Amino acid sequence: MIQTKKKMIKKMLIACSMLFAFQFMVLAQNEKVKPLTIGEVRTLKSKILNEDRTLNIYLPQGFDKTKSYPVIYLLDGSINEDFIHVSGLVQFFNQMYAMPETIVVGIANIDRKRDFTFHTDLKDLQKDYPTTGHSDKFINFLEKELKPYIENQFKTTDTYVFGQSLGGLLATEILLKKPEMFNNYFIISPSLWWDDESLLKQANKLLSTIPDTKKFVYVSVGKGEHPVMVKDAEDLYDTLKKSNKKNWTVEYKMMEGDNHATILHRSLYEGLVKLFPYKEPKK
Repeated sequence: MIQTKKKMIKKMLIACSMLFAFQFMVLAQNEKVKPLTIGEVRTLKSKILNEDRTLNIYLPQGFDKTKSYPVIYLLDGSINEDFIHVSGLVQFFNQMYAMPETIVVGIANIDRKRDFTFHTDLKDLQKDYPTTGHSDKFINFLEKELKPYIENQFKTTDTYVFGQSLGGLLATEILLKKPEMFNNYFIISPSLWWDDESLLKQANKLLSTIPDTKKFVYVSVGKGEHPVMVKDAEDLYDTLKKSNKKNWTVEYKMMEGDNHATILHRSLYEGLVKLFPYKEPKK
């Protein structure tokens, strides 16, 4: 009798297991899976650079091609670099702060040491950076190919450039040599040590020739970074402030708890807060 009951219980457990497995298969078949899309990936053929460049483009939720949007040009904009977390930051500022809906154009890297540095005669840098010294070509690409392409594809208003480290060096070079390219410059931990600080040494002379048109410039560095990085960022800020551009808003932020590896996200947050401070919603 006991053996018979055990056999019955075993059969019931097997039957239940088969029933659960069947129900799971039915649910799995009925489940809908689709890609999570936050924008587009495009390829731009560059004649200037003689290569294809990948663009990761974040489009605001409810994007309307008939409307005009500000555009952030993000250096180091590969999917596995800064594109996803910066796009999330922009979406958050649009949702919680006064930042308008904004397009992010992430420029995926091929060789950032080549693209973000200008020529140097210093032998040690030439040895450590064998492909170095072609920022002039990359800036021409931005100015003559990428920006016109984006402005042809989308209706645009204000423009931003976000750059950190060597990207911050490039953003500084653009600000000092071709400032009209962007309205807003976010320069994070710029590698102004490059070429024995030659760009920083030229800054006063270059600034004296720049028209005083409206600009927002945000410079930031981490307290835990190399002392030369900290000094150079502070010197850049002081030089920009002393240039006495009445239509420039120049901000500086020392990130007390950050180093070169951790600074970007929090620093961009602090910079965007300066542009789009939080306001309590009207009741």
